Amino acid sequence: MWQDRGDMTGSESIAGDLPEGAEEEFTSLAGRLLVAMPGMVDPNFNRTVVLMIEHTPEGAVGLVLNRPTEADLLDHLPGWWSVAANPRVVFVGGPVGEGGGLGLARGAGTQPLEGWPEVVGVQVVDLEAEPDSDAGLEARVFSGYSGWGPGQLESELEARGWFVVDGEPEDVFTPQPENLWGEVLRRAGGRYAFFSTYPENPRLN
Repeated sequence: MWQDRGDMTGSESIAGDLPEGAEEEFTSLAGRLLVAMPGMVDPNFNRTVVLMIEHTPEGAVGLVLNRPTEADLLDHLPGWWSVAANPRVVFVGGPVGEGGGLGLARGAGTQPLEGWPEVVGVQVVDLEAEPDSDAGLEARVFSGYSGWGPGQLESELEARGWFVVDGEPEDVFTPQPENLWGEVLRRAGGRYAFFSTYPENPRLN
């Protein structure tokens, strides 16, 4: 049920030939947050906050931080329940690879997945390995992930589909994920803060 990176990198969503000149102009967004702009039409990403865990000219991988499900982690990965941050449920990381899982954690007591970078002080961890519940570990478990092919994310940014802001470890482990979209925009300040109170349905105002 729970996939590792080898399964993910075989996905067509993050594979393909590079657009001409992509490497020359490329700036990685790994470790930063994509915050969906108001009006995002894709229901998979409406008002989402996505932590970018990998971004290269070949594609990008991120995890949605504010889509908790009602699936109790105790029923799916009981060994991880005691170290999971509240709410202790499975989160939807994105529409790609649903049924496969990824874990994010900080602190000692677990095994990082080889090949994944550490971002904002958080590591991608091996969910097959039982964590050490006495080591001060804090974790979040996701089903699925968000993936972009070569140039796809850059096109979405040019179309102004996303804000890009700095991330913090607390964003991953927030006990109130339903408030994260507005919180990270307020924290970013300036024009971002203006949008933090934007209503989900402006027609009702």
